[in-house]
Amino acid sequence: QVQLAESGGGLVQPGGSLTLSCAASGSSFSINTMGWYRQAAGKQRELVASVTKRGTTNYADSVKGRFTVSRDNAKTTVYLQMNGLKPEDTAVYYCNAKHAFTGTDYWGSGTLVTVSS
Repeated sequence: QVQLAESGGGLVQPGGSLTLSCAASGSSFSINTMGWYRQAAGKQRELVASVTKRGTTNYADSVKGRFTVSRDNAKTTVYLQMNGLKPEDTAVYYCNAKHAFTGTDYWGSGTLVTVSS
């Protein structure tokens, strides 16, 4: 089993920045891809960004050029640096980790990001 603990959400003004962190514990050695999803009110959960153990990244088109995902493999921690935040980025952000062999998804409990003036 893998446990994920997120931190860093909050209220920020449009154009501002925020950094989310997610630390994995438990059987973290079994993780390959880690990343972030978000779910806005009344919408489906969507991929924001992900990074593999080797450092290959993937971003949603809506955040390219504004968000940066990174990873500390030694600590099995993934970060999401969010710049140029827009009101439409408001959502609950969930950390995700995928088991390297089974593809099992593990989820954090979510952290709320609100972009508003």
